[in-house]
Amino acid sequence: MLAVGTTTITVYRGTTTDAWGDEADTDTPVHTGIVASITEQSRRVTTRDDPTPRIVRYAVSRVTAGTDITDQDRIRDERTGAVYIVEAVSSMNSPVVAADLRLDLRRTT
Repeated sequence: MLAVGTTTITVYRGTTTDAWGDEADTDTPVHTGIVASITEQSRRVTTRDDPTPRIVRYAVSRVTAGTDITDQDRIRDERTGAVYIVEAVSSMNSPVVAADLRLDLRRTT
Protein backbone atom coordinates (compact mmCIF):
# COMPACT_ATOMS: atom_id res chain seq x y z
CA MET A 1 0.00 0.00 0.00
CA LEU A 2 1.40 3.38 -1.01
CA ALA A 3 -0.79 5.49 1.28
CA VAL A 4 -0.06 5.48 5.01
CA GLY A 5 -2.53 3.17 6.76
CA THR A 6 -4.44 4.93 9.54
CA THR A 7 -6.82 2.13 10.52
CA THR A 8 -8.06 -1.33 9.67
CA ILE A 9 -11.45 -2.03 8.14
CA THR A 10 -14.02 -4.81 7.91
CA VAL A 11 -15.89 -5.29 4.62
CA TYR A 12 -19.58 -6.27 4.67
CA ARG A 13 -21.39 -7.42 1.55
CA GLY A 14 -24.82 -8.74 0.67
CA THR A 15 -28.47 -8.34 1.53
CA THR A 16 -31.27 -10.43 2.91
CA THR A 17 -35.05 -10.16 3.10
CA ASP A 18 -36.63 -9.32 6.46
CA ALA A 19 -39.96 -10.60 7.85
CA TRP A 20 -41.92 -7.95 5.90
CA GLY A 21 -40.26 -8.71 2.57
CA ASP A 22 -38.00 -5.65 2.63
CA GLU A 23 -34.36 -5.83 1.60
CA ALA A 24 -31.92 -5.40 4.50
CA ASP A 25 -28.13 -5.37 4.68
CA THR A 26 -26.38 -8.36 6.20
CA ASP A 27 -23.80 -7.93 8.91
CA THR A 28 -21.69 -10.86 7.75
CA PRO A 29 -18.06 -9.81 7.29
CA VAL A 30 -16.45 -10.74 3.97
CA HIS A 31 -12.96 -9.52 4.96
CA THR A 32 -11.52 -8.23 8.24
CA GLY A 33 -8.31 -6.50 9.26
CA ILE A 34 -7.64 -4.76 5.92
CA VAL A 35 -5.17 -1.90 6.37
CA ALA A 36 -6.66 1.33 5.01
CA SER A 37 -6.32 5.08 5.06
CA ILE A 38 -9.58 6.97 5.68
CA THR A 39 -9.82 10.75 5.49
CA GLU A 40 -12.96 12.81 6.00
CA GLN A 41 -13.05 16.21 4.38
CA SER A 42 -15.49 19.05 3.88
CA ARG A 43 -16.04 21.38 0.96
CA ARG A 44 -17.99 24.62 0.58
CA VAL A 45 -20.46 24.20 -2.29
CA THR A 46 -22.69 26.68 -4.12
CA THR A 47 -24.86 26.38 -7.23
CA ARG A 48 -26.17 28.93 -9.70
CA ASP A 49 -29.71 28.25 -8.51
CA ASP A 50 -28.84 28.67 -4.84
CA PRO A 51 -25.79 30.85 -4.16
CA THR A 52 -26.02 30.20 -0.42
CA PRO A 53 -22.88 28.24 0.53
CA ARG A 54 -23.37 24.79 2.01
CA ILE A 55 -20.80 22.57 3.68
CA VAL A 56 -20.65 19.07 2.20
CA ARG A 57 -18.75 16.36 4.07
CA TYR A 58 -17.31 13.35 2.29
CA ALA A 59 -14.84 10.57 2.97
CA VAL A 60 -12.18 8.91 0.87
CA SER A 61 -10.29 5.72 1.63
CA ARG A 62 -7.27 4.06 0.08
CA VAL A 63 -6.54 0.33 0.25
CA THR A 64 -3.94 -1.92 -1.34
CA ALA A 65 -4.35 -2.65 -5.06
CA GLY A 66 -6.20 -5.91 -5.67
CA THR A 67 -8.28 -5.73 -2.48
CA ASP A 68 -11.71 -7.33 -2.97
CA ILE A 69 -13.99 -4.29 -2.48
CA THR A 70 -16.80 -3.32 -4.84
CA ASP A 71 -19.43 -0.59 -5.17
CA GLN A 72 -22.22 -0.84 -2.58
CA ASP A 73 -20.09 -2.81 -0.11
CA ARG A 74 -20.11 -1.45 3.42
CA ILE A 75 -16.95 -0.94 5.43
CA ARG A 76 -16.54 -0.43 9.16
CA ASP A 77 -13.58 1.48 10.54
CA GLU A 78 -12.34 -0.87 13.25
CA ARG A 79 -10.70 2.02 15.14
CA THR A 80 -13.71 4.38 15.36
CA GLY A 81 -16.64 2.06 14.62
CA ALA A 82 -17.91 4.34 11.81
CA VAL A 83 -19.71 2.58 8.94
CA TYR A 84 -19.50 3.77 5.34
CA ILE A 85 -21.07 2.72 2.02
CA VAL A 86 -18.63 2.41 -0.87
CA GLU A 87 -20.04 4.60 -3.65
CA ALA A 88 -17.20 4.20 -6.16
CA VAL A 89 -13.95 2.27 -6.54
CA SER A 90 -11.20 3.65 -8.77
CA SER A 91 -7.46 3.43 -9.32
CA MET A 92 -4.82 5.41 -11.16
CA ASN A 93 -2.86 3.64 -13.87
CA SER A 94 0.87 3.44 -13.30
CA PRO A 95 3.42 1.57 -15.41
CA VAL A 96 5.79 1.38 -12.43
CA VAL A 97 3.75 0.26 -9.43
CA ALA A 98 0.27 -1.09 -8.68
CA ALA A 99 -1.55 2.00 -7.41
CA ASP A 100 -3.82 1.89 -4.37
CA LEU A 101 -7.57 1.60 -4.83
CA ARG A 102 -9.47 4.80 -4.04
CA LEU A 103 -12.85 4.33 -2.36
CA ASP A 104 -15.37 7.18 -2.39
CA LEU A 105 -17.42 6.73 0.77
CA ARG A 106 -20.67 7.95 2.30
CA ARG A 107 -20.89 7.71 6.09
CA THR A 108 -23.98 5.93 7.42
CA THR A 109 -23.28 5.97 11.18
